Amino acid sequence: MKFKDFLAGVLTGIAAGIIVNETIDRVNRNVAADVVLNTVKEAFKSEGPIDGSWIVMKTEPYQNNVISMDVYRGGISRVKNGDLEQFEFAADARTGTVVEIIKM
Repeated sequence: MKFKDFLAGVLTGIAAGIIVNETIDRVNRNVAADVVLNTVKEAFKSEGPIDGSWIVMKTEPYQNNVISMDVYRGGISRVKNGDLEQFEFAADARTGTVVEIIKM
């Protein structure tokens, strides 16, 4: 085996490893908590103004029947018809999809 062939094989293996690693990291990456909060706020704003909002920046485990995932927990408050309404939500950390909304 020539040295050039060996070197070409090693470089190809390294390049393939880097590409696979980047792809795996991209798939396992969470959506930023502030992006999730802004999405939820925009959805609530379509029904009227909101007074306040919050989100926990650290994910926590969540299970709903057979589905388990890591979620961000947060909340929204607004005044509707003169009454204060408060909601808490859970959003999938990987996709940002809201999986639960509870009116308090």
